[in-house]
Amino acid sequence: MPGARGRYFGDPKALIRSRSTRLTVPRDPVTLMARVYRHVLPGVRGELREWRERAERIPDAELRRQAIASMTTKQFHCEGGAVYAAACPAQGPLLIRLIVAFQTISDYLDDLCDRGTSRDAADFRRLHQSMLDAVDPAAPLADYYAHRTEKDDGGYLSALVETCRSCLRRLPSYALVQPSVRELVAYYCDLQVYKHIRPDLREPALLAWWEQHRVNYPELRWNEFAAATGSTLGVFMLFLAATRPALEPAAVTRIRQAYFPYVCGLHILLDYLIDQEEDRIGADLNFCFYYASPEQTARRIAFIGEQARRAVQPLEHPGFHRMIIEGLLALYLSDPKVARQPAVRQIAKRLMQRSPLTRLFFRLNGLWIRCRA
Repeated sequence: MPGARGRYFGDPKALIRSRSTRLTVPRDPVTLMARVYRHVLPGVRGELREWRERAERIPDAELRRQAIASMTTKQFHCEGGAVYAAACPAQGPLLIRLIVAFQTISDYLDDLCDRGTSRDAADFRRLHQSMLDAVDPAAPLADYYAHRTEKDDGGYLSALVETCRSCLRRLPSYALVQPSVRELVAYYCDLQVYKHIRPDLREPALLAWWEQHRVNYPELRWNEFAAATGSTLGVFMLFLAATRPALEPAAVTRIRQAYFPYVCGLHILLDYLIDQEEDRIGADLNFCFYYASPEQTARRIAFIGEQARRAVQPLEHPGFHRMIIEGLLALYLSDPKVARQPAVRQIAKRLMQRSPLTRLFFRLNGLWIRCRA
């Protein structure tokens, strides 16, 4: 990659040579977006090219179709998640490889469960065991397709799992963050099981699940807790933290409490907010449908956004995390889907008014897109 190989981004061999794990966190939006567009996005696309080439060789036609489709339609998930690599250029290639592999598992399984041939909870549970195994370097691999007829992926899913584990073994403080990572991944897997079962069963299952956790999150509604469990951002932040040899347990606790539920909840509620039209057409579950009105939707998302901003203040480099929050708002609220939905457009205007930094990211994103067109 031009201009990057002299440092560490884009050059895995340089990563091996480097022993540096110093965080060089971007201090302003321009620096952050420059790193993302110059280094992170090309790295992500390189990783995805390799996984797509492997997906194209999957023997089973249905598994091959779903694997390719997940990368075609959800590439931006990997691009957004890999922004955390911008905070540690020395470990950038390792973090990008790890985040892309883990997010690709998530997107592939989401498509298998959402658009595949099964509505079997046992099938969804076994498929998502791969995500738990991906964050446990000591776990044995399992037969992840045991409960479905499509089985032969040519080793694709296991290769994604092993890639994650190989990267995690090279993070100096992964053992310290692993319990929190597993907790968040377990939440994510539970959600994927409950939200993909038969429509007449999924809401009762989600509500019963909420009853197990509501005492810990009295300020949330059940749909907001469920939304928070669907985000991988907390996991990716913990991956970044694990690059630091001197990481302390108290820092891990602060990250876990800051990201879940508020940063994670904001992330996924914004995703559902802009997808309402297509989810109505497809009769798909959407957690924003459980608000009584657009006004209530705007109030609750604004509340969660404010709580997210407060939650990241005790973290090291709070400005970086604040940029993540405002960048999420700008990214989702600038999506073309917003303009096609009048009620969502009004909610977006209200949310944008609350933060000058969101509006700055909104404009910078548009500028970058125009410059690269």
